[in-house]
Amino acid sequence: MKIVIQRVQRASVTVEGDVVGAIDFGALVLLGIGKNDQAMQIPRMVEKLINLRFFHDDEGKMNRSLLDVGGELLIVSQFTLYANCKSGRRPSFTDSAPPDLAKELYLRFVEEARGKVAKVQTGSFGAYMQVSLVNDGPVTLLLEEGR
Repeated sequence: MKIVIQRVQRASVTVEGDVVGAIDFGALVLLGIGKNDQAMQIPRMVEKLINLRFFHDDEGKMNRSLLDVGGELLIVSQFTLYANCKSGRRPSFTDSAPPDLAKELYLRFVEEARGKVAKVQTGSFGAYMQVSLVNDGPVTLLLEEGR
């Protein structure tokens, strides 16, 4: 499981001209599910995400978590996080989870986050999406299982 976290002032996802998810201050989460990922990883990854201190305190240090600041989440499925670009010119996606597994784990991840964060919005799994954001900082972090 790979997660790209972008601290945002606002973010939204549009599908076929319609906004399907939007947040104000919080984090845009691009979630990649690998072929070997399992549901048991999700609680640990969500806990890490929501408790990771990447928001500034009153002294300007990154000492506050998403929960501390009452931030919102926009979670978007992103299978291309598992792209392998080592050989040739076309990325290989053989390390990405098959769509059925990826959707199941994505929905479980969203459900777990909704149990802990007041406002959680999503993209539309498998759809062609346009993601807009105002990155705050900019702050962009990568979480991977086991790292």
